[in-house]
Amino acid sequence: MYHAKADGGAGWRYYTPAMQEAIARRIDLESRLREAIAADALALHYQPIHTLGDGMPLVGFEALLRWPQPDGSVLLPGAFVPVAEQSAELVEALGSWVCRAVACQRHAWQQAHTGGPLLISINLSARQFDREGLAGRIRDAFDRAVPADARRPLPLLGIEFEITESVMMRDPQRAEAELARLRELGARIAIDDFGTGYSSLSYLKHLPIDRLKIDRAFVRDLAHDADDAAIVGAAVTLAHQLGREAVAEGVESAQQLAALRDLGCDAVQGFGLGRPMPAADVPAYVARVARGEHLALWDAADQLTAATRSLA
Repeated sequence: MYHAKADGGAGWRYYTPAMQEAIARRIDLESRLREAIAADALALHYQPIHTLGDGMPLVGFEALLRWPQPDGSVLLPGAFVPVAEQSAELVEALGSWVCRAVACQRHAWQQAHTGGPLLISINLSARQFDREGLAGRIRDAFDRAVPADARRPLPLLGIEFEITESVMMRDPQRAEAELARLRELGARIAIDDFGTGYSSLSYLKHLPIDRLKIDRAFVRDLAHDADDAAIVGAAVTLAHQLGREAVAEGVESAQQLAALRDLGCDAVQGFGLGRPMPAADVPAYVARVARGEHLALWDAADQLTAATRSLA
């Protein structure tokens, strides 16, 4: 019955042993995930985000969830977050763990005078966002994670929450109110995977959003596909006309970087600039940026631009 419902309903499915096996795997994964949260056995990796301008200043990092396994492998969010989202209680526990971990890490970096003013982005799941009282729960998670004398009047200052446009558009009026409460606590808001959902522009202009993050699917062939270039250019223009910034995800090549620069994109992230790294590696990365050692892709984009102009 549940398989038929999951496929849209109004249908039928035969029972197969594979169904029971899939359920057993899901239950096992869910049980182990609960244990991992309780044992603080998850990890966050941080991917750098750079302004797309001279010197490519470091804006901050996106916190990305990882689950180390006993055999030494590491599970990415796609392997376990969908399972967590089937339980409101479990996804809430997972989201609270991420908030506490980010709060603790931010405090540690500030104590070490490393990356103090940098922004840290956190992804919010649909189940987290749909539950009432989101801003209060996040505020409490941040407050519990740091000593009382280190708590801030604006506990979410320097934190950005990324939410997909499809989640926001399910109930735009409630989304507007919830996002406003997060903003009152100092947070910034970004629409994640922009271009892959179904935004209503009439609502989009009212939502308290700081940045649009252009999905990597449009960046992948940007330098070679006129349609992708048109979509990215339109997204950047829309962001600027609404007073928002545009950030491109999935940047891996000098060609993509040069194209995004020509289109006026504000910031970029991707493997070409820096892969997600453990928190322990962040101070060294910040030091490399200070020395300008992160500019290889920027220099290669400059050379491509110069070669293109000479041919013209």
